[in-house]
Amino acid sequence: MEHYDITVHGARELLESKQISAAELTESVIGRIDSVEPQVQAYMTLTEDVAREAAAAADKSLSSGDTTPLTGIPMQIKDVMSTKGIRTTCSSLMLENFVPLYDATVVERLYARGPVLMGKGNMDEFAMGSSTENSAFHPTHNPWSLDRVPGGSSGGSAAAVAAGECLFALGSDTGGSIRQPAALCGVTGLKPTYGLVSRFGLVAFASSLDQIGPLTKDVEDSALVLNAIAGHDPHDSTSIPGERPDYTKALTGDIKGMRLGIPKEYFGDGIDPAVDAAVRQGIKTLEDAGAVVEECSLPLTSYALAVYYIIAPSECSTNLSRFDGVKYGFSVDDATTAWETQEKTRARGFGPEVKRRIMLGTYALSSGYYDAYYMKALKVRTLIRQEFEEVFKRFDALITPTTPTTAFRIGEKTGDPVAMYKSDTLTIPVNIAGIPCISIPCGFSEGLPIGMQVMGKALSEESILNIAYTYQQSTDWHTKRPTL
Repeated sequence: MEHYDITVHGARELLESKQISAAELTESVIGRIDSVEPQVQAYMTLTEDVAREAAAAADKSLSSGDTTPLTGIPMQIKDVMSTKGIRTTCSSLMLENFVPLYDATVVERLYARGPVLMGKGNMDEFAMGSSTENSAFHPTHNPWSLDRVPGGSSGGSAAAVAAGECLFALGSDTGGSIRQPAALCGVTGLKPTYGLVSRFGLVAFASSLDQIGPLTKDVEDSALVLNAIAGHDPHDSTSIPGERPDYTKALTGDIKGMRLGIPKEYFGDGIDPAVDAAVRQGIKTLEDAGAVVEECSLPLTSYALAVYYIIAPSECSTNLSRFDGVKYGFSVDDATTAWETQEKTRARGFGPEVKRRIMLGTYALSSGYYDAYYMKALKVRTLIRQEFEEVFKRFDALITPTTPTTAFRIGEKTGDPVAMYKSDTLTIPVNIAGIPCISIPCGFSEGLPIGMQVMGKALSEESILNIAYTYQQSTDWHTKRPTL
């Protein structure tokens, strides 16, 4: 196996035993990027000079013994997180030349642990999309089949991890944007409990739903990255106070007696038979490992998609109002009044999907419709959250497919927004409820990866990580790599 294809914990062993240097590992990844990036297009911005400097610093730390589990590890950051001195575009013309003056909290915390930044990941514009086709600059291609989408909105991050263009990445998840691309690209993606990871420095899409998390090659790597980024941040008013555990210590591989619920609504109409079969085989593997499996019901799941597409656009219409051609970012130079400046800036700076969601949200929040749509959606959201709380009184975790199908072809759903939105049917309820969830590879159909979700109650990351880890100890789906 090439160095760019190894896990974070595998690289850690090689670095500490001096079998490889951080500089050599970084050059391996740079060589891989040079080789496959023209096909995959997983990056918005490459930072080779920054990477080489960081690798040299990491080698000095390794020589002195002053290291962390992430020292010298090549990483990618989704281009929705602020990076000081490095372009942060959100894959939008609106921020094409924007260079932040500060680092997001998660970036700051990672830098303190010595990884190597390879660059910023391509994404759907302002994280709005399920295929990374909504990037204003270029689509990202699925490394398993270049004519297929990698998922979205963290498609660049998932594709980069799968293709060996980094060893781990940070993505953001508002309605499935970590887990859905993780499933379609055959990698591991963790969406933490809302508030566990700081959102300070994350360009907001829907503030009550957004959460940052890792995309990695396996569960152990996800635990290592979560250790680095989790924890209270006074800069984020929604950040949960208190100390965080060492998540790697939860990876015991013992799930005997754990109660796993199988929500029947997640295996209904629209689920590809191959996806259904692979996930059910995954459930059998967990049962063989000693878990107690029982079917359950989450009937309000059917309302989650509608609730999401009222709440998320409403919050996005408010958050994106700051892009007015005056404060920062793109601004036209051919307008004669402030109102004309704002109108032309937003017309040219935002892409079609962003405009669609701004209009949906503005309509839902408008006078006469606020109570009928937005307030009603918030009430149903509370019911969905309560339904999850009730089912977790009986079960330690829930197991479901991550996506209804495997990766679809590029261009297949761009003309049908509703069909595109349905790609996130199985991931959105988790964001509505604010609970943690991890997607892990569980099989293939016609050469394309299939993902399985492990959901848990709030702050049960240790439990779901261990369930996912136990599964990966018994299977090898997560070790598969695409041929490019």
